[in-house]
Amino acid sequence: MSLRLASRFAARELRGGLRGFRIFLACLALGVAAIAAVGSIRAGITEGLTREGSAILGGDAQMEFTYRFASELERAWMAENATQVSEVTDFRSMAVVDNNGVTERGLTQVKSVDELYPLVGAVQLSPEMPLATAFDGDKGLPGAVMDRVLMDRLGLTPGDSFRLGTQDFVLMAELTREPDGAADGFGLGPRTLLRTADLQNSGLLAPGSLYSTKYRMDLPDEADLIALSQQAKDAFTTSGMRWTDARNGAPGVAEFVNRLGAFLILVGLAGLAVGGVGVSAAVRSYLAGKTSTIATFRTLGADRATIFQTYFLQIGALSILGIAMGLLLGGLVPVLLAPIIEARLPIPAAFAIYPGPLAEAALYGMLTAFVFTLWPLSRTAEIGPAALYRDALSRARLLPRFGYVLATLGGLGLLVGLAAWFSGSAELTLWTAGGLIGTLLLLSLSAVGLRKLARISARPARGKPALRWAFAAISDPREGAASVVLSLGLGLSVLAAVGQIDGNLRNAISGNLPDIAPSYFFVDIQKDQMPGYMERLENDPAVSKIESAPMLRGVITQINGESAIEVAGDHWVIEGDRGITYAADMPDNTRLLEGEWWPEGYAGPPQISFAAEEGEELGLSLGDKLTVNILGRDIEATITSFREVDFSTAGIGFVMTMNPSAVAGAPHSFISTVYAEEEAETQILRDLAEAYPNITAIRVKDAIDRVSDVLAGLAAATSYGAGASLLTGFLVLIGAAAAGEAARTYEASILKTLGATRARVLSSFALRSAFLGAAAGCIALLAGVLGGWAVSNYVLETDFTVIWPSAIAIVSGGVLATLLAGLAFAWRPLSASPAQNLRARE
Repeated sequence: MSLRLASRFAARELRGGLRGFRIFLACLALGVAAIAAVGSIRAGITEGLTREGSAILGGDAQMEFTYRFASELERAWMAENATQVSEVTDFRSMAVVDNNGVTERGLTQVKSVDELYPLVGAVQLSPEMPLATAFDGDKGLPGAVMDRVLMDRLGLTPGDSFRLGTQDFVLMAELTREPDGAADGFGLGPRTLLRTADLQNSGLLAPGSLYSTKYRMDLPDEADLIALSQQAKDAFTTSGMRWTDARNGAPGVAEFVNRLGAFLILVGLAGLAVGGVGVSAAVRSYLAGKTSTIATFRTLGADRATIFQTYFLQIGALSILGIAMGLLLGGLVPVLLAPIIEARLPIPAAFAIYPGPLAEAALYGMLTAFVFTLWPLSRTAEIGPAALYRDALSRARLLPRFGYVLATLGGLGLLVGLAAWFSGSAELTLWTAGGLIGTLLLLSLSAVGLRKLARISARPARGKPALRWAFAAISDPREGAASVVLSLGLGLSVLAAVGQIDGNLRNAISGNLPDIAPSYFFVDIQKDQMPGYMERLENDPAVSKIESAPMLRGVITQINGESAIEVAGDHWVIEGDRGITYAADMPDNTRLLEGEWWPEGYAGPPQISFAAEEGEELGLSLGDKLTVNILGRDIEATITSFREVDFSTAGIGFVMTMNPSAVAGAPHSFISTVYAEEEAETQILRDLAEAYPNITAIRVKDAIDRVSDVLAGLAAATSYGAGASLLTGFLVLIGAAAAGEAARTYEASILKTLGATRARVLSSFALRSAFLGAAAGCIALLAGVLGGWAVSNYVLETDFTVIWPSAIAIVSGGVLATLLAGLAFAWRPLSASPAQNLRARE
């Protein structure tokens, strides 16, 4: 009976329209739309990767080997199971061009292929021509194609020649589309594509050179990828083979998209929390206007349950409307913008309406609406018949009854639990939720403290009417200072945290580069080239430091006789091949933390000195045995020491160092870092490249710039999410300003009646807005800096410093936003007639 009666009351009140709920609907819709859009884009990319797995990979399946070609046994297995096998080699080199006596060099990621490439998809060139025609070359030289950015850097046009190692090539066309580019992952240089057979005289694929080979297989239609994958892993995993198939053609890309999408959804949840503040404020404002109606209901005999159900059903219906608007917006935007998004993506995507992300966003929206509206709704139970004669809602007790508190906490727990489940990162979700809850508590306490501080400050402000009026208004609980500080402060907090994280991440990569990073990494230095290489650098006064080490690559396949993957899971040291070096004596810059270095001239069973931090993460201890596959050969070595390795210096660092006799027979090259004055870098590169064409030089600053470009894209994506939170906060701010317009009209009427000028009243309004904005900005800055410090310290594990330009912009933005919103709703109160307004209040 109670619920039926409440439904009738709710339906009748909803007939009055949505007046007073526009901000409510906008906040809820915007938050849900942001989450739905991110989820839909992630689903579209995932679907595209799944649907086009073979095209992305360049075949139905791939076997990859590090620094070697497949053995006869491995080739035989591929030939037995595949209808066609295409061999691809990937490595870095220096493209050299002679332009009128001036030599230009550029780092390039070279892909050499065979006649069958590509098995799936098509290479697109400009001018258009078959890939085989481009490889045939011209003027007696083999042909090649390359990315436009490298052509522009070297000043090349089709028909010009360039050199890789000791082999000359002619550039035949620009590479405009590489069908399997996404599967190759991140490269330090633009792409050059050529035939493997044309590299025979280049000197680039010598034993010990750093390269990888990939064998793309075209499988029969009836092939079982799961079974083949298991067979290949059982047969060849110990040889360092890595298997990929069309089920996930670009695993690195897929993992990156999932992690970025999960993070952006958490940022979207922060925006939804900002909207929740606005939702709560809108509900409270609406119920404040319904005090007399509720009191009348109570006078006529309505019980507390009926009153609560009446307004719960109203708010529930409006919440469903807001969520539906958000789902419509968030679902359609990726579809409508699909051509623009796809043009900016290096991978295929299939944008459509996906029910999963929309359902996830709807759940988040419903739970957020429930958590943020239950508290103000519960206060309707405090309104009795006596409220017809006084403002009972504003005098209701602060905490609702225990049942409502318990339901609110339950809804909050369910919201956090679902976010942890959907994001796939419980730890990150809990940190995010804890940060948001902590920020809300900090902002709430700050709002209370701000009112008390304003009350205290009003007394010394005598003689300055505008300032005193501003302090008096802020100290009034009905003025809405809490709503302003909460809504704008939370949005600014998210933006501040993103700004601090982005700035510190960039500083960690490039901020201290001149002090700690080398000028160049040189790779593929052959052993017989080391004396001449060292002589050139050691006699150069511009060179301050040289570090060199032998370089091998190996895969940890077993730990104490058990599968390394089963023992250590998905740790990055186990997932792929890792750098290995050897040393007879402990290097000068090495500090042992545990164990002992092998004695001089040691020739016994293989020993390993392991990086201490990574060893602890893997659960390793002294005496453990590691099986490492190097160039197809298994070497079992005992861990005899752990040493400190600092990878943040951009210098040479190896997870594993072995005694020399353990890898004496393995072909290898050397790597070296050179620290030199910037003006000498060009000459060093020129001399070494002319003397040793096979050596590849990687300029550290260029590599960091390339990484920074990727980070800029991530920062932009994150900033969009934070911007949505800030926009929601600004909408809430507008709502709060609009809700207080009547109070300001009454206040202005009284002040003008007492002789105050419009300018002085306007100054009072501007001062209170500026103070509230400054308070919200400063508190947001504190919360953002704390959040940025926590993420930088515990998640990214980087040093942290406050990024002051971003910090100042946050505080300034808070002041400006509040000032604009306050002034926008100040003109009508100022122009209102005092007599008419005060007569209506009698």
